Amino acid sequence: MRDGVELAADVYAAGPDPAPRPVLLERTPYGRRKARGSDGAFESWNPPPPEAVCRRFVERGYHVVRQDCRGRGDSGGEFVKYLNEAEDGYDTVEWIAAQPWCDGRVATMGVSYAAHVQSALASLGAPRLSAMFLDSGGFASAYETGVRLGGAFELKQATWAFARARTSAATLADPVRGAALDAESIEEWFRHLPWRRGHSPLRHAPEYEGYLFEQWEQGRFGPYWQQLGIYGRGYFDRFPDVPSLHISSWYDPYIRTAIENFRELGERRTSPVYLVLGPWTHGRRSVSYAGDVDFGPEATLDGNLAADYVEFRADWFDSQLDPTPSTTPPVRYFRMGGGSGKRDADGRLDHGGRWLSSSTWPPEAARAAEFHLNADGSLTSEPRAVARYLEYDHDPRDPVPTIGGQVTSGEPVMVGGAFDQRPDDRTFSLTKSRLPLASRPDVLTFETEPLERDVVVAGPVVARLTVSSSAADTDFAVKLVDVHPPSADYPAGFAMNLTDGILRCRYRDSFETPSSLEPGRIYDVTVEAPDTANLFARGHRIRVNISSSNFPRFDVNSGTGEAETTDRRQVTATNRVFVDGRSTITLHIVPGEEV
Repeated sequence: MRDGVELAADVYAAGPDPAPRPVLLERTPYGRRKARGSDGAFESWNPPPPEAVCRRFVERGYHVVRQDCRGRGDSGGEFVKYLNEAEDGYDTVEWIAAQPWCDGRVATMGVSYAAHVQSALASLGAPRLSAMFLDSGGFASAYETGVRLGGAFELKQATWAFARARTSAATLADPVRGAALDAESIEEWFRHLPWRRGHSPLRHAPEYEGYLFEQWEQGRFGPYWQQLGIYGRGYFDRFPDVPSLHISSWYDPYIRTAIENFRELGERRTSPVYLVLGPWTHGRRSVSYAGDVDFGPEATLDGNLAADYVEFRADWFDSQLDPTPSTTPPVRYFRMGGGSGKRDADGRLDHGGRWLSSSTWPPEAARAAEFHLNADGSLTSEPRAVARYLEYDHDPRDPVPTIGGQVTSGEPVMVGGAFDQRPDDRTFSLTKSRLPLASRPDVLTFETEPLERDVVVAGPVVARLTVSSSAADTDFAVKLVDVHPPSADYPAGFAMNLTDGILRCRYRDSFETPSSLEPGRIYDVTVEAPDTANLFARGHRIRVNISSSNFPRFDVNSGTGEAETTDRRQVTATNRVFVDGRSTITLHIVPGEEV
């Protein structure tokens, strides 16, 4: 690298003296020789070993380079999550392009962190780059997708850091440090937030604790969040004009960044840009289910979009590096819904779905439709006549538990996917209630009457709420739910989560300049949830939940207005949502299918 640090890389090539070919680069913090579930499945492997994957690419006419990121695996230097990847990626592409076995074309690929590193190096211009395949990542803005959402901190960053600290080179070389980390119970630590520097389960790995707290302490959107590697939005004009494919899934944290990258690069560049959105959790495109819901035989990438994930990538690189007229639509997305609603042989709800295509996202035919939240709990296209409010207490000591959703790397305290919104033994919560979330007094529930016909939703979900609070700060969380009616398999019905968002109210006007709430004052706020696509079948209900927490996905607002990582106090906030004409949620509905 430019600073003299050496990064370890393997080259998979055709023979000991390989002829020049295009090269595919994947950079990872997870071990360049380790198999990962996100590599998909083929032949007898699920997941396949890296050498089997690379052999397939070599057979298709490529050389492959797999590299350990700085400070991970066998690479030198210190690992600081995200912030070294722009320069290191750029330097690696330049090194590859100068090798005699490269024909001058270098393309990048990878999932999650291996997608983030691609947008990072593209931010420096990367003149030798020829194409990018970004799967489930590639930060447009880490502040708004991946590390924070609506100003609230994503606690998957804490579980990820803890897991990576246990596999770091320093830990593997120090049995005492390893034993100290192994002795920590991350679940117990999650019951005693907030953590403090030197007083967290990561205190035994200070380099990991340091970067985690640096992220967590940067609550305001300032210079930290505009750095290379985590803010593609500020560098889109510098991205090379090369083909790119952006893939994500409805139960993945990176839906919004994939859509923004697709939209912005499509508008700013002449090269083709593609978007693929599936019904999976993070990188799990070879299975048809997410959580407790199955989306049917069409749901997998394997056998539907291509024979398998390797072929899908190789076919795309073939089409872009040796351009031929392509009939592939710019957008392919999986519209969930339309299944039997019965319990399948594996114990999952059969929700069904199918692949559709479009030239834009949201689909060309989708139209924004506004639904009103009413005091009687109804969700209607027309508001009630009299303005009223609904009031509840948000107690930070008893937050609303996370049940599925757009979660990754959250084990052992949380997992992503679609679940009935009722806690069970798998749910991490600070209390032991097993009642549905909609029964909680701190969850407001609004829903339509049973639908008289199918309703298709495809696009972003935006709640515009009129609110007040007794506290100096509070959160408002929004969740969209498909309510299956009672059946023989599900006598109590099945409230299936689709997407959820959150807003920390100190950032209601600006992420750059937070300001406290004036207790009792009425404010208009906007809460955005990541996009989704779902068919609400006839007889189902469209439900919207409003609350002030979603834990442990997000850190819990203490109500004091103080910094999240140093505040030791917690106050109960009495929150009001003004309804009957003042608060709405906007969905994108396909014409001809409106309620």
